[in-house]
Amino acid sequence: MEYLKINGEFPRLAPCGVTLGKFDGIHRGHMRLVEKVLEYKNMTGSKAVLFAIDVNEKMILSRKERADFLEKAGIDVLVECPLTDSFKHQKAENFIKEILLGDLHAGFVAVGEDYRFGYGRKGTPQLLKSFGAKYGFHAEVISKEMDGRRKVSSTFIREELKKGKMEKVEDLLGRPYFLAGEILHGRGLGHRMLLPTTNMIPDPDKLMPPNGVYVTVSHFENQVYGGITNIGCKPTVGGESFIGVETYLFDCSQDLYGKPCKVEFLHYLRPEHKFPSLEALKTQLLKDAQQGKDFMDKNQNIIYS
Repeated sequence: MEYLKINGEFPRLAPCGVTLGKFDGIHRGHMRLVEKVLEYKNMTGSKAVLFAIDVNEKMILSRKERADFLEKAGIDVLVECPLTDSFKHQKAENFIKEILLGDLHAGFVAVGEDYRFGYGRKGTPQLLKSFGAKYGFHAEVISKEMDGRRKVSSTFIREELKKGKMEKVEDLLGRPYFLAGEILHGRGLGHRMLLPTTNMIPDPDKLMPPNGVYVTVSHFENQVYGGITNIGCKPTVGGESFIGVETYLFDCSQDLYGKPCKVEFLHYLRPEHKFPSLEALKTQLLKDAQQGKDFMDKNQNIIYS
């Protein structure tokens, strides 16, 4: 996949299908847009392009996670465009003529029904349709995915993620919330004094759930392990200056340092606490582990399907 970060000039692309939006989490509604440009790609042989407007806030998927996810989905070109003042003040008509048609050469455009663009948010799906009829591209408007009476949106997911409601987040995303990265060396306290763990540090642009302990599933290439994961600063053992992600894997004795990993967060067990001693912490961790195993036993058809 071609990964293009815009710093001024837009790239000149071959004729393609494009979908437009923020795409900070690639939730169920976003996936319908992705599927539309992939359908156009399969019908015409042209490239599938995702044009993401980047705002200055933490993301449900980090930028690297988003790029990797979209590449696996089949997107050919990811264009990341920062929401600069000049971009915000560009007229909607000029965006269509100069960028969408002039630079990207879009033959097909897919947007959500509430998508707005251009100065004063005057660009609408209806404007795209009218310009498509005039200039020879097809614009398709996709209705919003619903969760009961509420629209599935990044805002909705952020609200649930901040509460630690991982089952609801999974339902809205259409997949478990995850953290992807490389296993790093920690201080070794877990191996020496507590339970052996793997360590990861989230990207700075990653929106994390509350500090605490979660039931998780970790993926290493073709291997999958259940476990419990702590997000936090390790207050009982002196604390860290950063948020770390520490996972105790059930039934795993392998050396995993340096390996790529994806940790899926399935269920929130408890908040992070400072314990009076390492022994008290270990006792609680063993209880957490048993709760995690019980959760796995009850949900094996969901977790490993």
